[in-house]
Amino acid sequence: MAVFGMVSAVSGFIKIRYLLDKAVIDNMVFRCHYRITTAILFTCCIIVTANNLIGDPISCINDGAIPMHVINTFCWITYTYTIPGQQHRQIGTDVAGPGLGNEYGHEKRYHSYYQWVPFVLFFQGLMFYVPHWVWKNMEDGKIRMITDGLRGMVSVPDDYRRDRQDRILKYFVNSLNTHNGYSFAYFFCELLNFINVIVNIFMVDKFLGGAFMSYGTDVVKFSNMDQDKRFDPMIEIFPRLTKCTFHKFGPSGSIQKHDTLCVLALNILNEKIYIFIWFWFIILATISGVAVLYSLVVIMMPTTRETIIKRAYRSGHRKEIAGLVRRLEIGDFLILHFLSQNLSTRSYSDMLQQLCGLLGASRTPSAPSTLEMNPISPPIYPPVENFGGGKETET
Repeated sequence: MAVFGMVSAVSGFIKIRYLLDKAVIDNMVFRCHYRITTAILFTCCIIVTANNLIGDPISCINDGAIPMHVINTFCWITYTYTIPGQQHRQIGTDVAGPGLGNEYGHEKRYHSYYQWVPFVLFFQGLMFYVPHWVWKNMEDGKIRMITDGLRGMVSVPDDYRRDRQDRILKYFVNSLNTHNGYSFAYFFCELLNFINVIVNIFMVDKFLGGAFMSYGTDVVKFSNMDQDKRFDPMIEIFPRLTKCTFHKFGPSGSIQKHDTLCVLALNILNEKIYIFIWFWFIILATISGVAVLYSLVVIMMPTTRETIIKRAYRSGHRKEIAGLVRRLEIGDFLILHFLSQNLSTRSYSDMLQQLCGLLGASRTPSAPSTLEMNPISPPIYPPVENFGGGKETET
């Protein structure tokens, strides 16, 4: 039950947060890194440290000359080994187990990674959270403050909605063409996500002795082989039965060598965890690479930005979008894009229509708003108490 309690705590990374509480400041691919991947890695870290799922992580047998707890502790904190040259031989006739046979003339493969698996998984989880932490600090709550009062609201009084919309428009027009640093910080963190997943793939490959790159494809090939001729690649990388050598002094002071066989029950979890991580990292690296290319297209091609705004713009006057996009730089576009994710369709469409009238229209809209009837040069807007069509305060 303690394991399920810890796993439920990790679920906070992937829980659905209401827009009233959190502003959306990224895209779905970005969230796959710091929410889903971080939650996966932390959950795997908890699972491999939960001894009650598999019992003792290592159990060694010997001739009885050494206490069981001593040999178990020694082999766990040092290392165990297998013989790669004895890997694909007949079990029960030629060898006692995969990779367990005569050592003479054969190279040994030492296994000590199992001591570090929980630490590596935890460190990887932190690595996938870092780009989000960097972006969150650079963003500094800008979208949350801009959309405060309208974020997540579907049905609100018209006066209140117009007042909030006018406030957002006032900020946007007054700060026009000043958001490029904001946008490039976001695109940098998006690139950092892609670099991070590639670095993690190579890091795990190094950690597992160069076996991770082809691990997933080897497992797929194994599943399609003939039952009598196939050899499980998961057992080769994560052996369940290994050897360990313990030396001690005998009664006469001579050094005695004790060979033991050790059952690594933990590897039954490790092999499943890393095959899942292999497929997830490949998928994540692919969609992250596509996301980076997509962002590059958005930066380089204004027509792409025009298409994105049109897709979120549900009202008329779509021809005015082209004129609006020509007035906006990439930072302004990103602010508008985030506004579309945090505001209702009605509020966003109304605001965009007013922006088209102020910045992008070549003709005067048929129904000008309060903002459109005021000059763009300061003072652009009436006093705050008049936003939304309220009466002036009597003096």
